[in-house]
Amino acid sequence: MARCRTTPGLPSDVRLTFKSLLQVFEGLDILPQENDGQNLFDALVNGRDIKEILAGIEGPYAFVFYERSSGKLYFARDPLGRRSLLIHHPNGDEPYLILVSANSNSAPKLAFEEVATDGIYCLDTTHTTISDDGLLYTPITLIPRDLNVAHLRSEWLSVTTLNPKLPPTNLEISDWESPSVQLQSSIDVFIAALDESVRLRVQHIPLMNVSAAGQPRVGILFSGGIDCSVLAYLTHRHLPITEPIDLLNVAFENPRVLNASTSSSTSKASKKSRRAKAGALNNEEDTFSNTKGMYDVPDRLTGLEQLQELRRVCQNRTWNFVEVNVPYEQCQMERTRVEGLMYPSRTVMDLSLALALYFASRGIGMIRPSPTSQPTPYASPARVLLSGLGSDELLGGYARHRHAYTRDGWHGLVSELQLDLTRLPTRNLGRDDRVISENGKETRYPYLSLTLVDLVAKLPVHVKADPRLPEGTGDKILLRMAAAKLGLVTASRRRKRAMQFGSRSARMEIGEKDGKKDLVE
Repeated sequence: MARCRTTPGLPSDVRLTFKSLLQVFEGLDILPQENDGQNLFDALVNGRDIKEILAGIEGPYAFVFYERSSGKLYFARDPLGRRSLLIHHPNGDEPYLILVSANSNSAPKLAFEEVATDGIYCLDTTHTTISDDGLLYTPITLIPRDLNVAHLRSEWLSVTTLNPKLPPTNLEISDWESPSVQLQSSIDVFIAALDESVRLRVQHIPLMNVSAAGQPRVGILFSGGIDCSVLAYLTHRHLPITEPIDLLNVAFENPRVLNASTSSSTSKASKKSRRAKAGALNNEEDTFSNTKGMYDVPDRLTGLEQLQELRRVCQNRTWNFVEVNVPYEQCQMERTRVEGLMYPSRTVMDLSLALALYFASRGIGMIRPSPTSQPTPYASPARVLLSGLGSDELLGGYARHRHAYTRDGWHGLVSELQLDLTRLPTRNLGRDDRVISENGKETRYPYLSLTLVDLVAKLPVHVKADPRLPEGTGDKILLRMAAAKLGLVTASRRRKRAMQFGSRSARMEIGEKDGKKDLVE
């Protein structure tokens, strides 16, 4: 959560101002009842170097820190960019330097961009000059995180490099029934590391008030896929059995798909033709005409199926499966707000994903105590949400990873995985943080613990993914075998589905732009 602090008790020449969005999961010795931002601020007040502090912590952060004695303003994001920080550089219309965590897009002349994650930025207000165009110019320098820091964890300072070693050409295809000793060992190590990452993110979440005891503190962004299902299971391990866990499952009323379904019922020939067309449009095998109602989207159906497996494996746990149903009109009403929150992200695909996250994170929907029960209105009180983002990039879950292997073998797969890992900080995390934080929720990413990222990066490529096996088996084989070992057999064989298609937040109208195009060109 945001923290803005000053030190009124100090002499005016050493006054500090500190604003942060910070969670420390490893590093600083912080008691459960203490505030992470306050501890970091106290360390700064006591004279510790900011580079030394950041080199010793693992967790998402974005901060702005002004030190009056030196006239220097420091600002930075964590190496993966898990928290949002935007910067507007002075221009002719708005001659100011502005740093914000989110922008409402109400000031179109402000040209915000994401603050890069490659180090700590320092603006020296004592060296201001006037540029040729008459604007005040204050230089901003980049300070490497590891500059003159004696004791550091290198894996916490930057995105790591993958193990480049390639498997032998005669490598046997992975066997699910009797995995190799190397694969079995990797599965055990991976489960332990991911379990610890989840534990650090769900334990010690404070109650909002005394009356909240027994209410859910954690929600899972839940599609029924393997990533979120494993997180749900591991969360179950680390919370009191009397505490419910919310599974937030979002579904959109999609007029384009509904119209295609209605029209397809006119004749067998038309039905067959329109099913083929719907499949091509949605890049999915299943069509809406196979479902029972407008909100029985693919992610709703797999979510309900996975709910049953969780109830079998995690007995005595109360799982609140929250059906977040979004009518088309409500989606259109909130669209402008979501576009402003996701800015400077601005493609059609950005909007489809942002809409799904915005409504899912609100957690307003219905729950059913049993499959035959009538739905009752429900608003999730969980302030911490877990997301499965990162597993596809780490473990080879995208179709492009399979294509890279087909094109260039194991070397091509390693290169594609490294590319995905390297560009993680510049992709979607800042956008997602802005959208979800609008609802007063905080997202945590167990797969993106820098400790876990480093561990997985060092594993040989063939224990993470085996593209020689079919889709739903070879992709993310490490996670799939881990899920099966944990008892999530159904989840372990479920194929990947993009969130915007599984929830039907994409392509709501015929003729809608391609996902990669800007909303306004």
